[in-house]
Amino acid sequence: VVPVRDARGSDDAAQIADRLNAEAVELYHQGRYEEALPLVQYALEIREQILGPEHPDTATNLDNLATIHAAMGAYDQALPAYQRALEIREQALGSDHPDTATSLNNLAWLHTAMGSYSRALPLYLRALEISEQVLGPDHPHTAGSLNNLAFLYKALGSYSQALPLYERALEICERVLGPDHPHRATSLNNLAALHVSIGSHDQALPLYERALEIRKQVLGPEHPDVAASLNNLAALHDSMGSSDEAQQLYQQALAIREHILGPEHLATANSLNNLAALYVSMGSGRHALPLCTRRLYIAVK
Repeated sequence: VVPVRDARGSDDAAQIADRLNAEAVELYHQGRYEEALPLVQYALEIREQILGPEHPDTATNLDNLATIHAAMGAYDQALPAYQRALEIREQALGSDHPDTATSLNNLAWLHTAMGSYSRALPLYLRALEISEQVLGPDHPHTAGSLNNLAFLYKALGSYSQALPLYERALEICERVLGPDHPHRATSLNNLAALHVSIGSHDQALPLYERALEIRKQVLGPEHPDVAASLNNLAALHDSMGSSDEAQQLYQQALAIREHILGPEHLATANSLNNLAALYVSMGSGRHALPLCTRRLYIAVK
């Protein structure tokens, strides 16, 4: 990496920042968050120096930084970065720009992940309104906004409001992006989760299975999203009484998360908790105990 002070001018520095960001994004998509983080941090430093702290490209860099922090479970570090990115885009691009909608979605997602549903809802609604008006009702970004809003309604227990939004998002993804796109896998996964909440397990199963298949093909067998799909499918099999199948899937999800995210990541802790709970339900407390101990260590660390 060439320090900013050694670059031959702002054009050279901008190219360095672009390259760092591209590498960071690629590492992020591979689930290699700890490797991506210093690259995006240095790219942000460069862009702030050559473009200024209020430039739209600086906001993009802040978004990338926040997304990586969030993926690593560092929500307290992601929040100010998302907030600053939104402020920059509103001032530089306007309140109805698609990039402003992206920032609204990102910030709302983080509030949802942190359990602040009342803060997330107006942000999601505003983001959807912008996407529909500016990009059109069938744009992939509109599908993303529909998915996000539906997820929040599901979290609030408003299943009847969530279902048509999920179904519309899935239809857009299938028609516009194709049957094997990762966004379609996300829509399938989301719709399956809603069916589980409603109690329609038979409808959820093929949706989860197809989402897992797409993610393995497109993202690779050890991507964190594959682990999430394995975890979801395991939970469904467990609820349907297929403990042996659930155990294998939970173990696969745990192995991926330990390898890719690390032994102390929150998602790893979630897998430890799920597998331990399954062992307890199967009457195998001796297998559950070491998992619970590790889970407790992560929680208090």
